Amino acid sequence: MIDVTIANFEEEVVAASMTTPVLIDFWAPWCGPCKSLGPILEKVEIAYAGRFKLVKIDSDQEQQLGAAFGIRSIPTCILMMNGQPVDGFAGALPEGKVKEFLDKHLPPAEELPPAEEEIAEPEDTSPAALLEKLQAAVATDPANDNARFDYIRLLLQHGQVDHAKAAFAPVASKAPTVRKFEALQHWFNAIESGAAHADAAGAQAEFDAKLAANKRDFESRYALAQIHMSQQRWVPAMDELLEILMRDKSWNEELARKTFVSILEIIEPPKVKVADGQIPPDDPVVATYRRRLSSVVLS
Repeated sequence: MIDVTIANFEEEVVAASMTTPVLIDFWAPWCGPCKSLGPILEKVEIAYAGRFKLVKIDSDQEQQLGAAFGIRSIPTCILMMNGQPVDGFAGALPEGKVKEFLDKHLPPAEELPPAEEEIAEPEDTSPAALLEKLQAAVATDPANDNARFDYIRLLLQHGQVDHAKAAFAPVASKAPTVRKFEALQHWFNAIESGAAHADAAGAQAEFDAKLAANKRDFESRYALAQIHMSQQRWVPAMDELLEILMRDKSWNEELARKTFVSILEIIEPPKVKVADGQIPPDDPVVATYRRRLSSVVLS
């Protein structure tokens, strides 16, 4: 459980929710029901063993945050996923109801992806050696979602689209519920969209001209983002998606935000190993564009 203020909200809630669901407990020291709900939430957080993160916000001290979420009474709990509030409840629910609420949104414990450390770093770090290592990991344990994601991502990075599609096929049905596979699905979609343009440079120039005439031509802007994405030009792709988000966050069922989050998932490098108690450094591009997404989403 972490106490959150406006100063650390972006890091502890918005950024954290990109990888782990975050449950926000809006409370106050004088609130009787808050005192009964708090220990229940802390107990459930321990029982769920990392399936979600619990944070607490003192609604008296952090009135700006309370207003941003439209909090009318306390206790109120809001569940954040991928930088967005997805559900919530008000009042001091019993433990069983809290678990029932969480289980609607969290994957079952047995479906959680294995720890990254399960895949040992190969001595030969060349792409060919790493592909061989990841292919073996997937063959040994087809349920190892982390290994499969890394394997498919590496295949796509090196243009082996057909092999990547074959490796993705067994888990394609999980794309709507598993963030890593959703990210890969967005990448496959972009590659397919990009392939539809025989002259990518000409298509880009055509879309640029359309956008110069109408900045709210979101179909053209998204198509342009997909061309960038298909050619692994991630920063220009994210810039185009941000242009959509700044004008219409909900366009096409939040497709721009979902694609943006998928790109962050794709480009984020593995965390480097550090000494106990130290925090691995963030990739500067990923960190910058996470902040930009947060500022747009929360504006």
